[in-house]
Amino acid sequence: MATTVMHTRIRSDGITLVEVLVVIAIVSILAGLLMGSLRKARIMARDVQCRSNLRQLGIAVQLYANNYDDHFPPLGYVGSGPPTYWWGTNEAPPDYDKGFLAPYLGTAGDDSDVYQCPEQPFGTYTPEGLGGAPTTTYGYNGYFLCPPATPGWNSSIGLQPWLRLHEVDGQSSVFMFADALLDWGKGGVTNTSFLDPPFLYTRGRWRPNANPTTCFRHSGRANVCFVDGHVESIDSGRGTLTSPKFMIGYVGQGAAPHYVPNHDEW
Repeated sequence: MATTVMHTRIRSDGITLVEVLVVIAIVSILAGLLMGSLRKARIMARDVQCRSNLRQLGIAVQLYANNYDDHFPPLGYVGSGPPTYWWGTNEAPPDYDKGFLAPYLGTAGDDSDVYQCPEQPFGTYTPEGLGGAPTTTYGYNGYFLCPPATPGWNSSIGLQPWLRLHEVDGQSSVFMFADALLDWGKGGVTNTSFLDPPFLYTRGRWRPNANPTTCFRHSGRANVCFVDGHVESIDSGRGTLTSPKFMIGYVGQGAAPHYVPNHDEW
């Protein structure tokens, strides 16, 4: 009589090395996708905050103009006391409450967030503020809007008119504030509250400015608040980079009318 021998296959409940490696690979891929998504979300959040800051500055200028016969605020005054700018006084520490726009921003004390682009945090630049304190990373187009009250340049452009809001033609295309940074060509950058144009008016002529200050720091884009108050993000493809390493330059070619639209009348 034949005997049937039953063979039983015993399977271990343990996990093989191949299975472990597959799981690790899947987890790594998912983690990479998640980290990429989180990074993009953080970049978008900083961009949204920057635009909100610029929008608040634009509203503050309009409120200021309502109280000062429609004039734009001064960029700054430098005299016997601490230099006073649109954002505050340049002293150690800076006093933001004394800035020309402070009464219209609803900020108090040392609340300087509205003056700081989150994409350019303190520590990524050499501060222009006294005592190494941060001031602002947004530039104001005082060169066009209030030439007599633009320190450093008023000796050459001070005879140009201090404009009123209603006097600016094409308000939706003229810059008022923008992301700004200054490259002195010494290996580092400085923050600046000036939105300097690509050409400067000296001795009756427009000459190229080696150090314009528009900064395309949002993944190759610069956030800009226009005179009419709207905020727009402009890519560097429509601009000229004078400092590619730090993404600094200006928007447009030639005379760059976004900065001084009536340049041919000066």
